[in-house]
Amino acid sequence: MAPETLTVEVAFALPSKQRIVALRVPEGTTACQAVAMADLPALFPDLPEDTFTQAPLGVFGKALRDPGTHVLRPGDRVEVYRPLAIDPKAARLERAKRQQANDSGR
Repeated sequence: MAPETLTVEVAFALPSKQRIVALRVPEGTTACQAVAMADLPALFPDLPEDTFTQAPLGVFGKALRDPGTHVLRPGDRVEVYRPLAIDPKAARLERAKRQQANDSGR
């Protein structure tokens, strides 16, 4: 008897390009396995492969603590998170400094 399959999606986005790959995977497939099956390096050849193999993963916006053991359910969307270009705290500090400079110049 053939193993049961389920449909899941794997999503990755850059500011200029987004892809969602729909897959039929065997029951018991983990989030990491689904990302490997989606072959994202072929869709984003300009990025190093570890962008996908080392990236944090989530399902529907909820980060996974251990994507290597997280078994997917039918309809799950695995999200591959890319590294932040700038630390959010540093960005807020820079905005506050600019705002303060603008306010003092009035």
